[in-house]
Amino acid sequence: MRMVFGLVLLVGIALAGGAVYMAKGYIEQYQNALAYERAERAKIVPTIPVFVTTRTLKYGEELKEEDVRLVDWPENAIPEGAFTGENPLFATEGEERRLILRHTEKDEAVLASKVTEPGEDAGLTSRLERGMRAFAISVDVSSGVSGFLRPGDKVDVYWTGQIDQGRLSGQGDVTRLIEAAVQIVAVDQTAGGDLEGAIIARTVTVAVRPQQVAALAQAQSTGRLSLSLVGAGDDTVAESIEVTQRSLLGIQLEEVIPEEAPEEICTTRVRRGAEVVELPIPCTN
Repeated sequence: MRMVFGLVLLVGIALAGGAVYMAKGYIEQYQNALAYERAERAKIVPTIPVFVTTRTLKYGEELKEEDVRLVDWPENAIPEGAFTGENPLFATEGEERRLILRHTEKDEAVLASKVTEPGEDAGLTSRLERGMRAFAISVDVSSGVSGFLRPGDKVDVYWTGQIDQGRLSGQGDVTRLIEAAVQIVAVDQTAGGDLEGAIIARTVTVAVRPQQVAALAQAQSTGRLSLSLVGAGDDTVAESIEVTQRSLLGIQLEEVIPEEAPEEICTTRVRRGAEVVELPIPCTN
């Protein structure tokens, strides 16, 4: 009887120990799962609904409600000027239409800089910043970078002509950089940046300040303007550049040494008896 009791006691102790071990393992698994869930929650970034496009939109198109949708956007990465639920695109049903100012790809955030205000025209004036003016430059296939210029590009403007006065006298044509990194706002009559292929334009319109307008007008009326395309990521500042025909060909001007005039000697003739002699005297003239 005592043996049976001892056996039952041992079995009970073993079962209790197993139960404690299993319970401990379960609790550890639960704690690990809870810690993992808390870590995953910490990775979740707060989001805000932002309007994005549902298709590719080109310059001048009307923005309609079916052209946009709301998506959750990380709150700390919302682009400046984006439209959200608090800053809607279509505030009221009777609000006037908005037009596209810049080419926008599908699923791209709609920004205030890429659309007009309600009812505003999408003309060239909407692309000029405060204090800037539009100026048209006549170009051809050579001066217009073979037709690869697009609105939004930046170009350096070079002037080629003749200067007949001052230090450049007699050096032939001169080419000089007169404006650096000016922005193109239109090519011919097109202000949108979605031109297809190379187009040989007759004019490009740039955005410059009034003083630059005067300089470009003077340069265009006295010589020939050429454009040089600036790279999209180029932030270098162009230095003063000037090339003449002589510097291009490496021709050195010969220094002309003036000949010294012979010293003038004045004499007078004096008769001494039967002999006539010449005596030097100071020159009076």
